[in-house]
Amino acid sequence: MRTAQIKRETKETQIACTLSLDGGTVAIKTGIGFFDHMLTALAFYAGWGLELRVSGDLHVDGHHTVEDAGIVLGHALREALGDKKGIRRFGSAYVPMDEALCFTALDFSNRPFLVFDADMPQPMIGAYDACLTAEFMRALAMNAGITLHQKCFYGENAHHITEGLYKSLGLAIKDGVKIEGTGVVSTKGVL
Repeated sequence: MRTAQIKRETKETQIACTLSLDGGTVAIKTGIGFFDHMLTALAFYAGWGLELRVSGDLHVDGHHTVEDAGIVLGHALREALGDKKGIRRFGSAYVPMDEALCFTALDFSNRPFLVFDADMPQPMIGAYDACLTAEFMRALAMNAGITLHQKCFYGENAHHITEGLYKSLGLAIKDGVKIEGTGVVSTKGVL
């Protein structure tokens, strides 16, 4: 089973995460409604089972909650993938979201890197600070060991742009973690 359970407690957040790469229950509660919506979409399009509970210092703002959720989810993804034997490794997806067009390409390379090119026309989406999308993606990529590239080609609504980025991430992850063989997809023999 490709699963992981991670708990993380700091002075800023307390997080419990259960991840199954091959499906299951999705139950997200972070205290930020729009972020819950995005993580639910990510899990749905990735084909995950994901139970994530975050209690963060929302009296300050949403930064620690969002970033730390990315850290924990990244650790869980890395653990659930194990030695990565048999996975396709690469994934990519375009998602049109009304007037916005978003793209994600990734590599489960164990060489974390983020290229994020998505301007947010509005600073807030409900109680979610639109700039936190890049923070989440960075935390996820660095802690999961993913080379992650995301781009919004055009769009006028930060809600649509952000949703397109999370959905395309889910689709790209689903593609990249598919089991297609028995060995590691690398000319080096390891990832």
